[in-house]
Amino acid sequence: MKDSQHQQSHKTGMLTFARDLPNICSLAGLLCAVLSIYYAILGNFPVAIIGMVWAVFFDWGDGIIARRMKGRTDEYRAIGGQLDSLIDIVSFGICPAVFLLSYGEFSPWFLPGAFVIVAASAIRLSYFNVFGLVDDSTYMGLALDNNVIILAFVFLFNGLFGHTIFSVIIYTMFMCMAVFNLAPIRTPKFNGRWFYALGVYVTGLTAIYSWILWGKYP
Repeated sequence: MKDSQHQQSHKTGMLTFARDLPNICSLAGLLCAVLSIYYAILGNFPVAIIGMVWAVFFDWGDGIIARRMKGRTDEYRAIGGQLDSLIDIVSFGICPAVFLLSYGEFSPWFLPGAFVIVAASAIRLSYFNVFGLVDDSTYMGLALDNNVIILAFVFLFNGLFGHTIFSVIIYTMFMCMAVFNLAPIRTPKFNGRWFYALGVYVTGLTAIYSWILWGKYP
């Protein structure tokens, strides 16, 4: 029976899984992350931040949609889990690393920090894929999406410091967050009503950073 199901799954086209609603949500988050990387490289950091926080929003959203869908097969759940994890390494690993490199004007001194961000993300996601949650509402270590949520708030104070000083601040912040990402500490998993709070936070930050952009480029 299992062999026949396995053979049947091979007959299902890859793009069929991309039409799954939770996976569409995951891919929307990936689009936001790619746009964030693009604008970070261009040095447009407010837009890069907006892209990153929306990547978090869609990352939370795909899980909520998946849990509420009825009749979703094991194959769709498995593909969705793998897709979500692979997108997370882009959204919360590569994207912040590129952001740090670009803000540091691609100085070689920022390469170790970028590597630490990506390596910590890969280690954390690998661990989570094997062991999962501690319980239904608890992570081991700080979840990667929190890094972006914190960065988006801290970067609001960018204008209060010189570029060199603030680059040291965010470099140090990223390294501290990497430690917490891998630390053997228990942190809460925010879900349910927290998703609405995240929506308000993301919308508010989008408005603030858009206002900053409007003031910078009237």
